[in-house]
Amino acid sequence: MTLAPESSTTDHLADLGSTIDRLRSTVLDGTTRSLDWRETQLDGVIAFAKDHTDALIAAMNEDLGRPEIEGWLADVGSSITEAQHVRKNFRKWAKPRRAKIPIVAQPGSAKVIPEPLGVALIIAPWNYPVNLVLEPLVAAIAAGNAVVVKPSELAPATSGLIARELPKYLDERAFAIIEGGIETSTALLEQRFDHIFFTGSTNVGRIVMRAAAEHLTPVILELGGKSPVVVADDADLEVAANRIAWGKTLNAGQTCIAPDYVLVTEKNRDALVDKLADAWGEFYGADPEASPDFGRIINERHHKRLLGLLSDQTPVVGGEHDSATKYIAPTIVVDPPLDSALMTEEIFGPILPIITVEDTFDAIGFINERPKPLALYVFSTNNDTVEAVLGRTSSGGACVNHTLLHFTPSDLPFGGVGPSGMGRYHGKSGFEALSNMKGVLRKPIFGESNIAYPPYTERKVNLLRKVT
Repeated sequence: MTLAPESSTTDHLADLGSTIDRLRSTVLDGTTRSLDWRETQLDGVIAFAKDHTDALIAAMNEDLGRPEIEGWLADVGSSITEAQHVRKNFRKWAKPRRAKIPIVAQPGSAKVIPEPLGVALIIAPWNYPVNLVLEPLVAAIAAGNAVVVKPSELAPATSGLIARELPKYLDERAFAIIEGGIETSTALLEQRFDHIFFTGSTNVGRIVMRAAAEHLTPVILELGGKSPVVVADDADLEVAANRIAWGKTLNAGQTCIAPDYVLVTEKNRDALVDKLADAWGEFYGADPEASPDFGRIINERHHKRLLGLLSDQTPVVGGEHDSATKYIAPTIVVDPPLDSALMTEEIFGPILPIITVEDTFDAIGFINERPKPLALYVFSTNNDTVEAVLGRTSSGGACVNHTLLHFTPSDLPFGGVGPSGMGRYHGKSGFEALSNMKGVLRKPIFGESNIAYPPYTERKVNLLRKVT
């Protein structure tokens, strides 16, 4: 079932309950338990992404001004890679797993049996509007769930393409793509689902979790926060600058794991600023606004919000902007007030604060005084320094001597911690998160013992204390 954009969805919102009931009946009749069925649906996702690669990239360019290669690497290509990995391995993950049992339960056997949770809801964001639909969908399919997908209305070209074309590749008995805005999301969250997968801001994540609590629905919340970069004194500044600059301005900085601010000592601060500016010059030329490789801010509201973050700051690099085209240049601000909006709110744009610290341990303290981030980055050529940063901080994920790339391995769980989210996905982690890992113990009817049954004699008590 595919509903039209928000202007015409209100007449259909009353049908949500019956749509979800229809999907749930497909789960209950056993259709989605078939591993062959799941494989067919995964093949459908892969075929959709391959057949519509050019159209999806064009739609993202229309919505976000995203360059073709970014659309391929970060959205379409990465989704295909993840789907292929899951397709190759999900049958192995779906097999029952033996578990040991204690003496008191013997003779017998125990297994962990993965089974579908039921009907999952995926609420996707606008910044990676293909990847963050398809990768959660792949996990839900592999686990044997029916799925309702709600793409982001803020990326209308991409959302519309997904809503029109993806259902043609999937079993309509088990999937619904529902377009719409806040009203639609609110109506969906009032329904009972068996799992909710939400990617977005921490504030909206709280709303989703409150709604999920009404039905005791488990959630994966992929949120955001201010992901720090620690540049140690022994770091290779040339390498660090290139990799930080790339991670910060991919998708014009509209990435949940983008470097949000950099912690560096005074010794390296000015050199790092110069090298970041040089890196952006290499990437986008003297005028990034004219570069076909630099994206734009998603809409006027977010553009205005970013300009607000700069309103009381003095950039040392960049700062140019154009409201008509929603352009903001790659920008650096050195040592902004720590209580300013720039340092208390997630930036989600091409603005990079540089904070001066005394040393690496001062940087660790700075990070630990703030909410746990979704990602943490450390640049150092000294393993003791790296281990100190990783071992004394907490973050959803981390990357050493690069940025963003910890998102890419299918075997590496991805997710947040604390205010930056909860739950993990990618590969086997996503399969297990979208499954009920049911523990089952089997006992034979022979070998009956009354040792655990009343009356509890002294002999029974002494024996049980020895074997349990």
